[in-house]
Amino acid sequence: MLTQILISFKIYFIVVVIFSASQIFSSEDPVRAKNGLVVSASDLASNAGIKILKEGGNAVDAAVATGFALAVTFPQAGNIGGGGFMVIHLNDSRNTTIDFREIAPFSAFEKMFLDSLGNYNPEKSTTGMLSSGVPGTVAGLIYALNKYGTMRLNDVMQPAISLAENGFILDEKLAASINSMNEVFNRYPSSKKIFTDNGGELKAGMLFVQKDLAETLKKIKDKGSAGFYEGSVAEKIVEFSNKNGGLIKQEDLSNYKAVERKPAEGNYRGYKIISMAPPSAGGIILLEALNILENYSFNKEEWGSSEYISKLCEALKYSFADRTEYLGDPDFVNIPAEKLISKEYAQELFKKIKNNGVVSSEKIKPNLFDNHEEENTTHYSVVDKDGNAVSTTYTLNSWFGNGMVVDGAGFLMNNEMDDFSSKPGSANQFGLLGSDVNSIQPHKRMLSSMTPTIILKNNFPFLILGSPGGSTIPTSVLQVILNVIDFGMNIKDAIDAPRIHHQWIPDRIDYEKFGVTEDVRQNLISRGYKMGEVRSLGRVEGIEVDPQTKVYYGHSDKRSQGKAAGY
Repeated sequence: MLTQILISFKIYFIVVVIFSASQIFSSEDPVRAKNGLVVSASDLASNAGIKILKEGGNAVDAAVATGFALAVTFPQAGNIGGGGFMVIHLNDSRNTTIDFREIAPFSAFEKMFLDSLGNYNPEKSTTGMLSSGVPGTVAGLIYALNKYGTMRLNDVMQPAISLAENGFILDEKLAASINSMNEVFNRYPSSKKIFTDNGGELKAGMLFVQKDLAETLKKIKDKGSAGFYEGSVAEKIVEFSNKNGGLIKQEDLSNYKAVERKPAEGNYRGYKIISMAPPSAGGIILLEALNILENYSFNKEEWGSSEYISKLCEALKYSFADRTEYLGDPDFVNIPAEKLISKEYAQELFKKIKNNGVVSSEKIKPNLFDNHEEENTTHYSVVDKDGNAVSTTYTLNSWFGNGMVVDGAGFLMNNEMDDFSSKPGSANQFGLLGSDVNSIQPHKRMLSSMTPTIILKNNFPFLILGSPGGSTIPTSVLQVILNVIDFGMNIKDAIDAPRIHHQWIPDRIDYEKFGVTEDVRQNLISRGYKMGEVRSLGRVEGIEVDPQTKVYYGHSDKRSQGKAAGY
């Protein structure tokens, strides 16, 4: 079963790679706006956010509207059955983050995905209801709205409700994405009812209506978080979980809380970086790598060279090594975050890189006194006329989560339990390692790679960005930042430019088609690097602000199918 699911994922990503290769050098300009911008993986969801901004809502209002709309129009990763992270900058200079990551059910235990011989069984952690953590998206979006928004829940949810109840026309890309999972959806009657045509494939151009999801959204609109975590929707989740061997109980839903956390903050060449702290590893990886790279002076002619790629890879090796050893849920483990993102620690690592050159990953060990995440996440960025900004990344983990729609409730469940280190020290299917700090424990949040980020210049938003892509999320965000700040690219060129990826283990450089020329490739090999897969890396949704004019420029990654919408 796992092999079949992975094959369907692989087919989808082949389509993405082909599409990105043909589109990556497009000549279109970024979308320009003065009053507000929303960039997401769905044009309908971006339009929902812009509608709220035009009605007088702020960036948080628009972000909540976009998040709920994506649950309807981008079911691959947009969700109310998953979780994620939101980074917020307010125009009164406050910066904060909201952690609405899923948690392990109370009945979960450390060795639940091991067989009788102690071997990790990835099929158990990726398929079926046993793979599902307690969803956090509804709690997180409503928390953000209640504390930092200005509009009523009824108003910001109406676009999503209308899209689910009245339907929307399936375009070719969404139809293809859904149909790539046809075999999986046909295994579950509740999923088959929504995502197939009586078992057959959906067709582009058809009206896609989701009545059950509309009713669930209406209950949330009327009762807030209680409309999801209590009452009939909660009863459906628990009943479906029990029927399908899951662990989620009513007490798990009732006890779920979104958590407001201090951001992971730093600075790079005079810009202030605001990103997500643990239980997301993304912000720590991003800041640690930027701190190392700040010791170099890049010239524009160096972009794409073997020297530049080598500097990136060596910084990323150390950052990912520290991720493995030290990062997890801060409510369960002590994390040396301040040390990891300090300039002093970066200097120590920079000296090692400078003195040793290219170092084999097996020789790099964490230097202070998994855990994997699937590549099927989504991100959206928002800015309003007053300079409030929101960067949100959320996920179901796998493409369409575990493929299981909660019967009668209309939404897909996540398979986030696979993001724990089911067997510390063993690599998962994506090659990431984990340690005891990310082991499974009841009501613990699993480690993530999500990296929603806001960059300020003179305390005003300069970049708002993030990406899906599992372990490639922080490396994608990092390279877009470098492209803008160090190489002077505009947001469109910075996002669409080819990217590379190194995550310490496996010890290889993955890269995109047209991303590494043959002479650069041979030069890297001669330096001692192993060249890995040719693949699509990340799908960044970003906004850039002109520091002088305060004009906004937005772009949705050409590897994606999204839209930047502004006014």
